[in-house]
Amino acid sequence: MSSQQTLQTLLETKIVAIVRSPNSAELVQVARALFDGGIRAIEVTFTVPNAVRVLEQIAAELGQDIVLGAGTVLDAETARLAILAGAEFIVAPNTNAEVIRMCRRYSKVVIPGAFTPTEVVHAWELGADIVKIFPAEVGGPAYIRALKAPLPHIRLMPTGGVNLQTVGDFLKAGASCLGIGAQLVEPRAVAERNFSRISELARQYVGLVRQHAADSSSP
Repeated sequence: MSSQQTLQTLLETKIVAIVRSPNSAELVQVARALFDGGIRAIEVTFTVPNAVRVLEQIAAELGQDIVLGAGTVLDAETARLAILAGAEFIVAPNTNAEVIRMCRRYSKVVIPGAFTPTEVVHAWELGADIVKIFPAEVGGPAYIRALKAPLPHIRLMPTGGVNLQTVGDFLKAGASCLGIGAQLVEPRAVAERNFSRISELARQYVGLVRQHAADSSSP
């Protein structure tokens, strides 16, 4: 998949499901449950044990159906490992110029993290496709709206504080897409192998995004 196709999928579907777990055993099934619920962009963080192997397994099973990303990528070496394992986009909580350069070398979408206006502009100037605003719960949708006022050209992905109650508010504030972790991939549901719960939550989030799109297109 080209980087442009990956970026288009992220911007059209609006949701990046963030998969974190202290146990990697069930994560392919978690990814399948998210896909069954309508999610098309899934990020596996490098806090997951054997993250590279998990990426390889998900890419082998669902790579034709989803865009797969790697998160918590703090250095260029990890970015390269993730890309070789099948990641189409790379996400980080911070901005690292070497990570961005590695993604550019492999023509992969890169979403570094930032918070202040200075950090956001710096990430964008270095070549970010989207800038992750983290932790977004600190300022909420109002902070995204405030950032977009002077920086309307920069795509923002708030992460943290995005839940079923705030999805619409973040999108109305100007978010290009949303990073959703434990509020979508519930740790308890993962531990209990309650994959139907994960699929149901995915359907709810996808429905809210579609409702926002419908409302935005109404005269």
